[in-house]
Amino acid sequence: MKTAVYYNNNDIRIEDRPKPEIKDGELLVKVKASGICGTDLMEWYRIKKAPRVLGHEMAGDIVESRSDKFNIGQRVFVSHHVPCNECKYCLAGNHTACEMLHKGNYDPGGFSEFVRVPKINVENGTYILPENVSYEEGTMIEPLACVVRAQRIIGVGGGQTVLVMGSGISGLLNILVAKLKKAKVVATDINEYRLNMAKESGADEVFNANEELGIKADRIIMCTGAMPAFEAAFRYIDRKGIIMLFAIPNRNIPIPVEDFWRNELGIVSSYGAAPVDLEEALELIKDGKIDVKSLITHRLKLEDIQRGFKIAGEAKDSLKVIVVP
Repeated sequence: MKTAVYYNNNDIRIEDRPKPEIKDGELLVKVKASGICGTDLMEWYRIKKAPRVLGHEMAGDIVESRSDKFNIGQRVFVSHHVPCNECKYCLAGNHTACEMLHKGNYDPGGFSEFVRVPKINVENGTYILPENVSYEEGTMIEPLACVVRAQRIIGVGGGQTVLVMGSGISGLLNILVAKLKKAKVVATDINEYRLNMAKESGADEVFNANEELGIKADRIIMCTGAMPAFEAAFRYIDRKGIIMLFAIPNRNIPIPVEDFWRNELGIVSSYGAAPVDLEEALELIKDGKIDVKSLITHRLKLEDIQRGFKIAGEAKDSLKVIVVP
């Protein structure tokens, strides 16, 4: 089968590998669509484990099954990271801190023609796509679930002013979810196309990130890795406010300790999504409450994945880039 093997952001090679063989309890899924995530573009993070096959936003068809739960022909979304549901973190509701979630993955990755789904992923992370949810929409379940979890952690709700810094795909999803929660949303970016998309996605106000904003936000959601944005966030956060590190820079963040202390600020992070978040995201898409299809701007063949990384990395007029093997 064909796979796209990542060596670095500018070196992704199409290589042949044997089609995976499945064991008891496992599935073999033919990949129909797989999204390029912003974290896939974080070369400083990804290159540590290169060469490898990336791709964790995947939907496809079951073509082989050795599981009693699923049958050949079913359309599914498969989560790459799943919790054990047994450790102290899982039992306390902190599934994304589970060691199994951080270690596990499917084989070899979504940027390939076929994926072997390990038994624990079958049990704790495989979801049948409803008839009205396409494969492409299925690739958006995991990104949306990450947003659902992040906003749950910081308690986004009505009456709040939420500042979303960075209006790429994660920023737009955060805008959509925050508006669903009846918050007032202000969005920033340096890209005019993305600012227009932020407005179309429901942001009440949009600003070029190079401007100084005259606002105080109850919640700030960082959807950019640009260091100037993190420095600005401490100027824009209101007393008792919370800054959510949805995206991270490639170096440590300086914290104005006196303001942090006197104003009782909160800084939290969010990594991945738990099963409850994935289920909620799937329902939001199925019920039409969040339109993810309009955010997919590019669809490319597996052989063109290098161009897909370039498009996603340049971030000119692109939002979500989907690879269709």
